[in-house]
Amino acid sequence: MFEALIMSFVLNSCQQMSLFDSLGFLSARKLERINHSWARWFSDHIFTQIDETIFAPLYSSKTNSRPNAPINVLVGAMILKELNGLTDDEVIDECEFDYRFQFALHTTSFEEQPVSRRSFSSFRERVAAYELTTGVDLVHDCVVKLAEEIRKFMDIDPSIKRMDSMMIESNIKVMGRLELLYTCLSNLVKLISRDGRIELIKGLEHYADSDDRNKVVYYQKDIPVKERLQTVINDAAGLLPRCEADYKDTEDYQLLFRAINEQTTDDGSGKGTRIPKTKEEGMNSDVLQNPADPDATYRIKAGKKHHGYSANLTETVDAKGSVVTDYQYDTNNRSDSSFIKESIEKAEPSEETQALIADGAYSGEEVKKLAAEKNIGVLTTGLLGRKPNPVLSRFELSDDGKKVTSCPSDQKPKANFYIRQTNSIRVSFYRHQCENCPHLAECNPKLNARTAVMIISLNSREKVLEHQSDEHQDVQRLIGRIRNGIETVPSLLRNKYHVDRMPVRRKLRTKLFFGFKIAAVNCTKLFLFQQKREYCRAFVEG
Repeated sequence: MFEALIMSFVLNSCQQMSLFDSLGFLSARKLERINHSWARWFSDHIFTQIDETIFAPLYSSKTNSRPNAPINVLVGAMILKELNGLTDDEVIDECEFDYRFQFALHTTSFEEQPVSRRSFSSFRERVAAYELTTGVDLVHDCVVKLAEEIRKFMDIDPSIKRMDSMMIESNIKVMGRLELLYTCLSNLVKLISRDGRIELIKGLEHYADSDDRNKVVYYQKDIPVKERLQTVINDAAGLLPRCEADYKDTEDYQLLFRAINEQTTDDGSGKGTRIPKTKEEGMNSDVLQNPADPDATYRIKAGKKHHGYSANLTETVDAKGSVVTDYQYDTNNRSDSSFIKESIEKAEPSEETQALIADGAYSGEEVKKLAAEKNIGVLTTGLLGRKPNPVLSRFELSDDGKKVTSCPSDQKPKANFYIRQTNSIRVSFYRHQCENCPHLAECNPKLNARTAVMIISLNSREKVLEHQSDEHQDVQRLIGRIRNGIETVPSLLRNKYHVDRMPVRRKLRTKLFFGFKIAAVNCTKLFLFQQKREYCRAFVEG
């Protein structure tokens, strides 16, 4: 279990303004301005809804130790920090000198503001350590509970939800193989050098020189990259066994060991020589990208390379507006279908049928079956790739759905083969059956010397059948408009809250910052709602 030491957990009892509150010395005009500013709605609808007891496990239950800093003040300040695009130091300055921040956080009665740079970093360290040991993300629990309170205040019906995912870039430099291995080796050599164990790095001292990296990686143009790479590999492979006894448990040793095993292979000579892996041997998406962020993974999506993480967003929506009521955060090699399965598994069964709207990447029979058990209807749009070919619905199938019995021209196929991995049928006809057929252009089979071959995607055929009626097309268009609205959230997180440039690295730390950014998005939605500017166009204009 996570050991909560040093500080004891104490609830913040300073919720009301005291008789000697500093606000009492403000002029009527200034008080009126504060009451009409964002500080009033944040104080009334955000700060008062922060549940401090969620974070009680981070602190000791003993009362004879130093009390913690007020949790709701820390959480509220970190939400305001993201909401205003501030750093830790800047939000501390705002709390010290801006009455609006003090009013929003109920700290106008404090002689000294109960926030400091150390209180923020200590809180984040405790949250990350707690999740590392227990698997429970307390910030996620707090943000989701706060989102539910906002949803209730906005009176948004919980029966319709929409889902979308986004890539989040790790704030790291993209490294080639040579630079990656050199950096890992250099980090370990520098560690050993600082410890004074010079005998372990004899002949490798230049790796501790700050100017050596650029010389080896960029400037030695007269030496081929392959030779420089092999030299680094040989040096690393030689150092690892020499320092294993004393440095095996250090992160620098483990990262170099990981990089060597991922990027190289044995040359087969029996001498233990390592050589770079070839493209044919391949590497997994979870190989080390940069030692500064060992958790970041690699993925190509929509033709773009990504190094970092991914998030899955669930937004509850109706005509009154929308609120991000849940989110998931993981490495970027995780599929959308795994996100939606996890979300459905955690959902409580509902007496009233709920709708979950997502794009085609979330579709699948397993997902729909799992959702049906919780009384959730998964509705997917056709945003995944091209529209399916309408002619697919005119191919007749056998009773088990795994063979084509006839084509649109009522021709019988020569052969069928069901492909389980892609849920499709490879069907072939004689060439003379297809080459003069009026449906040749629609079907577009591959014409061989004696046969004509088609791949019938059963998933695409099912979508065509679903879209055949005019009534269903109207519903599908409405579903598409509703789903499209969630795409503004990733855009907002990326452009306003700079989610790709978080000032921390590694999964647990970036996940914590991401949670506060989600809370900031919901605060913005609440502010717009109170100004009567928040609504869902899909419902109003549909």
